Amino acid sequence: MNKRGILLMNLGSPDSTAVPDVKKYLNQFLMDERVIDIPYLFRLLLIKGIIVPTRAPKSAEAYKTIWTENGSPLVVITQQLQKALQQITDCPVEIAMRYGNPTVKSGFDRLLKREPGIKEVIAVPLYPHYAMSSYETAVEHAKEVYKTNNYRFNLDFVKPYYNHAGYINALAERMRPYFQKEYDHILFSYHGIPQRHIRKSDITGAHCLRSANCCETDSAAHSFCYRHQCFTTTRLVMEQLNIPADKFSISFQSRLGKGWLEPFTDIRLEQMPSEGIKKLLILCPAFVSDCLETLEEIAERGKETFLHAGGIEYEMIPCLNTDHLWVEVLKELTEANS
Repeated sequence: MNKRGILLMNLGSPDSTAVPDVKKYLNQFLMDERVIDIPYLFRLLLIKGIIVPTRAPKSAEAYKTIWTENGSPLVVITQQLQKALQQITDCPVEIAMRYGNPTVKSGFDRLLKREPGIKEVIAVPLYPHYAMSSYETAVEHAKEVYKTNNYRFNLDFVKPYYNHAGYINALAERMRPYFQKEYDHILFSYHGIPQRHIRKSDITGAHCLRSANCCETDSAAHSFCYRHQCFTTTRLVMEQLNIPADKFSISFQSRLGKGWLEPFTDIRLEQMPSEGIKKLLILCPAFVSDCLETLEEIAERGKETFLHAGGIEYEMIPCLNTDHLWVEVLKELTEANS
């Protein structure tokens, strides 16, 4: 009997591209106080009264452009990742989504069904970087489900792995084949978050976004600073690949309003051709599984923006998905928690 289980936790997707299913998903996602961190009543009016009714039909159309015969790409890829990891570990592996299906409770229950005497579950939030709206909410939600259902096993979490040597190597090797073609620039497009989230996560209360070089100045705040961790991932990957500093840059996508981390990806894609960047490679390291934000926002709309602005060639490097090096990293991360 195996005493340990592994739960891979990803963001989630609607159950279908039907508008009611997209509305249900967006309501659950955007009502999360760690995603939109404003007082409950204002959040309720904003999300259910304005954002979801107007955004759901547009999001449904966007999902239709990437949906597969087996469902949402993010869910399908996470299922494939589960199978790939299961092949190289003796521990039972299941998956769960922070929003939508399959739920965290169903993930815990499936592990118990496979191994009734399980003693420990290692949960792996599939986010390399710490952020309130991704890693933190996944962890806190799993803890709540665990406590509410009085599970007898111990629950532990893999920490953010933005600077883990194996993850950096997997990301670098994922990129390497794309350098065989001529390119002008590499853009690391990370998911955007509000600047106030950076400040809220600052455990020192006096470091993040207080100076121009805060992310390069040593601080205990860096363990929880999304911006610093994005910069670190980019630097380490580029150092491994020996790419000079003038050949790459960072931007942030998917913003919902003002006061988010800059520069914005969509704006940079409009500007780059006029700066002489005509052939662009772009990747999204905040995601380990391709999803709406990579396949539709970056690979489709981003390409259209760049080419319309005068770009010549544009290629998105896929996420790690089920890359064998990435699967080995997951095994190493879960074993390190034992």
